Amino acid sequence: MAGSTPLPPDAPAPGGTPATPAAPPPRHETLTTLAAQVAAIDELIGYARASIRVFDVDLGQAGWNSPARTDALASFLRARNDAKLDIIVHETRWIEASGARIVALLRRYSHGVTIRRTGAEARAAMDPLLIVDGRHYLHRFHIDHPRAALGVEEPLGAKPLITRFEEIWATGEPGLTATVLGL
Repeated sequence: MAGSTPLPPDAPAPGGTPATPAAPPPRHETLTTLAAQVAAIDELIGYARASIRVFDVDLGQAGWNSPARTDALASFLRARNDAKLDIIVHETRWIEASGARIVALLRRYSHGVTIRRTGAEARAAMDPLLIVDGRHYLHRFHIDHPRAALGVEEPLGAKPLITRFEEIWATGEPGLTATVLGL
């Protein structure tokens, strides 16, 4: 309309919801329980706009196949055509046997979801990572212990974890694909 001024990016859109969600306040926490990590993963997925990177042993812990988690991941993947969910695990057996919702995400959003298996060089890694948009992270110090570091709006804290993820990713071998090949 002539004479109207554009809305700022965080102003409510005509429907009443913000056009771009406000960034959460920066924070860093040490988490000491698996339940706290599950909640933190859900929180971080809610902040995702462009990329989610996951390294885990097999995704068998922390609620990766729960309906709420996979619904949140599907919403993230639907929001942008270039949204990326990159997962690398040591073993894909748990996903194949018990991760039907994760496999369904892979099939439905094959353009945005990649699931790889670590190569021999990274098999000793035992510190699961979740990195969202290069700004937010959850780093479990060791798979056998529930302690983890949570960083929200901490791009500098995420930098070494991004490097670690990329090193693990570089060893990757094909994991799961969206298609099932057979005779």
